[in-house]
Amino acid sequence: MRIAISLIAVGLIAVPAIAADAPARKSGLWEITSQASAGGQKMPGTTMQMCIEQGRDDVSSDPREARRQCSKMEVRRSGGQMTIDSVCKHERHTVTGRTVISGDLASNYRMENTSRFEPPMNGMQTMSSTMTGKWLGPCKPGQKHGSMVMQGMGPGGMNIDPEMMKRMQQMQQQYGR
Repeated sequence: MRIAISLIAVGLIAVPAIAADAPARKSGLWEITSQASAGGQKMPGTTMQMCIEQGRDDVSSDPREARRQCSKMEVRRSGGQMTIDSVCKHERHTVTGRTVISGDLASNYRMENTSRFEPPMNGMQTMSSTMTGKWLGPCKPGQKHGSMVMQGMGPGGMNIDPEMMKRMQQMQQQYGR
């Protein structure tokens, strides 16, 4: 669980910084599939559905705060692709990353990320991930921006609302050191 929370938190470092420079995803329900490998070892993939409100497509934190954690944030656009090279601090780790985003963000996108941790995080020196998103339609009744359902987490999946995500980040900050 500690590693999973750490990986979620590390993934959230780049999201707000990228969100400041990238167009936001279309409002509605997105199916997001991710595959990752840590230290060259493939990890189980995940699929989740997430409700997004385009005007608030920054669930994790203030983009200005993320930029304060990053000594480098270079964004280059070429055709329908965006490449982000970054160097950020996460707790006592320096995270050097490259993210490549393609797709239209209205119906689909693909994000490939490679990160290197110095010193290694929980014994992990590198992490690579690929995330694809597909727009499914309007959010389901009762869902609000940031609501997630993760598949493969027991019968019916695991529902995560924005408040639970904040609590997970707080736990990671408190116990993940």
